Amino acid sequence: MTLPGTPPTTDLPPATRLARLSRVDRSSYDVLTEHGPRRLPALPPPEQATVGDWLAVTDDAVVALLPRSTLLARGRASGTSRSQPLAANVDAVLVCASLAAPWSVRRVERLLTLAWESGATPVVVLTKADLHDDPAAAVEALLPHAPGAAVVTVSATSGDVAALAPYVRPGTTLVLLGPSGAGKSTVVNALAGGEVMPTGDVRDVDGKGRHTTSHRELVVLPSGAVVIDTPGLRGIALAGSEQGLARAFSDVGDLALACRFADCRHSGEPGCAVQASIDAGDLSAERMQSWQHLQRELAFQARRTDVRLRAEERARWKQVTKAHRARGARL
Repeated sequence: MTLPGTPPTTDLPPATRLARLSRVDRSSYDVLTEHGPRRLPALPPPEQATVGDWLAVTDDAVVALLPRSTLLARGRASGTSRSQPLAANVDAVLVCASLAAPWSVRRVERLLTLAWESGATPVVVLTKADLHDDPAAAVEALLPHAPGAAVVTVSATSGDVAALAPYVRPGTTLVLLGPSGAGKSTVVNALAGGEVMPTGDVRDVDGKGRHTTSHRELVVLPSGAVVIDTPGLRGIALAGSEQGLARAFSDVGDLALACRFADCRHSGEPGCAVQASIDAGDLSAERMQSWQHLQRELAFQARRTDVRLRAEERARWKQVTKAHRARGARL
């Protein structure tokens, strides 16, 4: 069996072989190996393996989690400072939004920030184009909010996913992100040429759907590409540095560099290039406010992470000191 995706070049530990993680349950992993699928016990905490990870395994155990080329992660909905990995070793992140109902530009901006942060290539996929009066106009309206990312439309129920052909190449790995009802599983089925993921209806009143996908799962496509479907995301807390935000809002960031003052807050200061662009109608005030909101959220997350790391370091040194004293008392 050929392993799905592009295998890493990392040397494996002795007496192990390469496997790719296709599904994570609480206490076990489904993995794909050259000898076929296997189910193995999960790695103990604090390891956080996720779908798409490459592993070194034996017949009955996972020995090591191999270095990742990319990692898509979000902040945990519980409000803790630890991030939650969603998919690893991904080449393209397909940010899905349905044209069959009102959709949120702010949500797309947030998901694009996560996608850029991962190191993969973001692509905005406007689904259910057959249910929209003017899909081309929807693309044009979204382009200013997705600098550097392609924006495409698909009609997956009729099998029209041709716009995704450049990303569905042998050896590539894709992951789909978006809310319930965005049509992610239907896109997977269209790419696979048959029903490999369950789909469900959405409510006419708001276009929201039930979680037909309850877990992240890796699907190997006939083209030789790999796609990871994910459950609909409700809370989308950011995680990581400001690199993803800088890419998702490169237009605003470039304007900010032209402000007269380096510490400009873009709230009425003289020589503010951002405000000048808003006044000229080139940049929307809502996009600037979204950028500032996500900046504050990332700064808060960074402070909270620093507090956690300091607490963990103090706890580690307390254990070291306690063990040292215990050894001294025995001598």
